Amino acid sequence: MSARTPDPGITALPGPGGESPGHPVLSPMLQRLAAERATGALMRDRGTLYLADGRVVHAESPATPGIDVLLTTGGALRHEGWWDAVAQAGAGQRVGRYLVESGHVPGGALELCHLGALYDAAFFVLGPTGTPARFRYGVSHWIGPVRPVAVAAVQRETLRRRELLDRIWPDAVTDSAPLARTAHPVDTPLPDRRRRALGLVDGVRTASDIARELGRSAFHLLVDLRRLAAAGLVEAARPAASGAGAAADRFALPEVTADPDVALLRRLRDALEAL
Repeated sequence: MSARTPDPGITALPGPGGESPGHPVLSPMLQRLAAERATGALMRDRGTLYLADGRVVHAESPATPGIDVLLTTGGALRHEGWWDAVAQAGAGQRVGRYLVESGHVPGGALELCHLGALYDAAFFVLGPTGTPARFRYGVSHWIGPVRPVAVAAVQRETLRRRELLDRIWPDAVTDSAPLARTAHPVDTPLPDRRRRALGLVDGVRTASDIARELGRSAFHLLVDLRRLAAAGLVEAARPAASGAGAAADRFALPEVTADPDVALLRRLRDALEAL
């Protein structure tokens, strides 16, 4: 069974779940699901939130690396350990529990990494959207229970992150566009993480591409990239102009008349040949 409904951006709703009147609500549909203690998957255009009894138990978004990448890249888990857990416990939806019980990952490390992945993905899932959201009742994620989070806490953290990014650099285009380096020199030493992120800015990669390559939280990478943008070191890449487009930018072609100015046409021909 599934429900499909428009799910607009930020609204202000009073609610019985501890929200004071006027408190921003990122997803009214998510708010209603929390109130009815629903279990299932809320699918929006940038990812999915998984709920159990009205609490968020997992989140996934293609904009950010998943918990498997964060665990293995960070050194908390070997790749073969992850795939062993998926093979042994994926069908039973208890991968998280298996990782701890088999000794692959300490329980505290798994909780911290899972919470980081959950909040990171939720930040993108709860972004502004113009497409309807869909909820599938009864759907569970194969990772199984780790540490549920209240919907109100997820929304508060998402808003806090948006406000932080806007304070650093208010232009969100660097969050999703291919990024390029500017001609501005790096005149002060950069922190190591920011320096590695800058090293992957090539005019083609987006923030999500760089996050996956580094195995880092996409949100924390956005923080670094917006700081680099504020310092004048990166910007959204401009599409390359074609030869014809570049010529049109430089020259205004005259109107075609029955008696063209031959001298003007020759100058135009010479300029085009020079290009």
